[in-house]
Amino acid sequence: MIKIYGSKMCPDCRACEFNFKNYGIEYEYLDVTESLKNLKQFLIYRDSDKIFDRLKAIHDIGLPACVGDDGKIFTDWESFLKEKGLKVLTEEGVTVQACSLDRKGC
Repeated sequence: MIKIYGSKMCPDCRACEFNFKNYGIEYEYLDVTESLKNLKQFLIYRDSDKIFDRLKAIHDIGLPACVGDDGKIFTDWESFLKEKGLKVLTEEGVTVQACSLDRKGC
């Protein structure tokens, strides 16, 4: 089962969860803004895995961060879906504001 580290405040995290749920992909959602334990687990990954280097360099948090059964971490959940032959879904009628300070995205 995939673990998703995210936040309900993050539009990209909500989109990731929406897609996984709709495609029946088994996941456990760990909200880093609701639990210090979840935040600490995420920060251990973020501070030690090279996949986050580029994201940290551009001041990105790195959410959502997905951890597969094999322990491999990925942050590009859209490519994960596309590799499975699945289309990225959007919720109808839902408008999401960008979550960065410059309003250009998360």
